[in-house]
Amino acid sequence: MMAAKRLFLINGPNLNMLGKREPGTYGNASLADVVKLVKDTAWEYGYEVEEFQSNHEGDLVDQLHKADMQAAGVIMNPAAYTHTSIALRDAVSAISLPVVEVHISNIHAREPFRHQSMLAPVSQGQIVGFGIDGYRLAALAIIKKIESEGRHEK
Repeated sequence: MMAAKRLFLINGPNLNMLGKREPGTYGNASLADVVKLVKDTAWEYGYEVEEFQSNHEGDLVDQLHKADMQAAGVIMNPAAYTHTSIALRDAVSAISLPVVEVHISNIHAREPFRHQSMLAPVSQGQIVGFGIDGYRLAALAIIKKIESEGRHEK
């Protein structure tokens, strides 16, 4: 049974290196900063956040399945798996929750291989290019979607 007013925040490969990896592209904020930003934003609306990061595709799929049973929505940065993972695409498609895909950089303004998202067609929406503030925007958008559909009351 789904816990009321819970979001899952799922981050993919290399996001544990935020703040150290390519600061010119991803900024100086750490993953802990991202988590705090999302938790603080969600808390303002009475939501709790379960966070998860993995560099392993199957673990991310498992978290999406878990979210389907325990959350009202998912904020996800699939990172490099965005462009390659049919497994993540199928997992998003298989769950009944809204999923907002987030990217710190504008993937559409980067290398051509990053322009295609396998998840975008099955996600509620996609927020790109706003730095870590994109996560805050995703939290606000998904909460509004959940509240408008009464999903938090199930």
